[in-house]
Amino acid sequence: MKNALFFLFVICLFACQPDNKQATTTPTPTAKPAKQMKVPKFDKEAAYDFVAAQVAFGPRVPNTEAHKACKDYLVGKLKEFNAVVIEQDFKAQAYTGTTLNGTNIIGQFNPTAKRRIVLAAHWDTRHITDNDPDEARRNEAVMGADDGASGVGVLLEVAKQLGQFPIENLGVDIVFFDAEDYGESGGDDRESWALGSQHWSKNFHVNGYRAEYGILLDMVGGKNARFPIEAVSATYAPDVVRKVWKLAQGMGFSDYFSAQNVEGLTDDHYFVNTIAKIPMIDIINLPTDTEQTFVKHWHTTNDTMENIDKRTLRAVGQVVLAVLYNEANGKL
Repeated sequence: MKNALFFLFVICLFACQPDNKQATTTPTPTAKPAKQMKVPKFDKEAAYDFVAAQVAFGPRVPNTEAHKACKDYLVGKLKEFNAVVIEQDFKAQAYTGTTLNGTNIIGQFNPTAKRRIVLAAHWDTRHITDNDPDEARRNEAVMGADDGASGVGVLLEVAKQLGQFPIENLGVDIVFFDAEDYGESGGDDRESWALGSQHWSKNFHVNGYRAEYGILLDMVGGKNARFPIEAVSATYAPDVVRKVWKLAQGMGFSDYFSAQNVEGLTDDHYFVNTIAKIPMIDIINLPTDTEQTFVKHWHTTNDTMENIDKRTLRAVGQVVLAVLYNEANGKL
């Protein structure tokens, strides 16, 4: 996950107005298909297994063997689910001066469709556990069960469903961003974070690429998770926030998708919004009843499978599937 560098504003979802940097889109009118597609059932057991498989490689820090092995696994899974896969290799200099060898992994479904939605998560893990309560362990790498693997696990299950139940009138691009979590903690340079999404936003995987909007998943597997409305999402993609939260609450997931507004943060969606100009929201577990910025296991040695709740994975995954198939059915 990203640093704790916050914007100095809190924006109410229904009061916020676009500024001159806001990404805007004009949705393409879509006729309802003759046959309505049923929203597939999200398999929480499979999603959990996808999370566990990533964690089994160990910390997925760029330039490590575990990172390379996990990349091959993710590419293989997307191909297994009938996605057209693009490996977008890049090099980026970390705040430490280290040159990171990164790869954004893109799985395209229905690649010729003009209407597109992009779903994203970061697949790398942090090189240090700099928030660990035990100072002696702060040079260890983060295992990243929640911060990284949970979002990817959910999207792998979404990919599996898209492969089994193809959508003909809507394209979906699943992007696993790399080198998100190698930023400088406590620093003022937000651009030291989310290096993969910065590269992708400047160098799309397809020339002339455009998506109507995007959804980022980050730390979406925790127990008793709460997904409030953070201010970057509300500022740059207010219509998408309204659409997704209304749908989630109508599906009975109000306990997860909170209407509370919280401060914005630097995450992959910030750069997709500001550089790529694609409206993207962030579904992220942020405490709303404590003074903590992030969950207790964030950037610690405790970010392990013990913190992953299958019910949380299902809540997020089922909402994402509902968004896609309702869009295809002309209901959103």
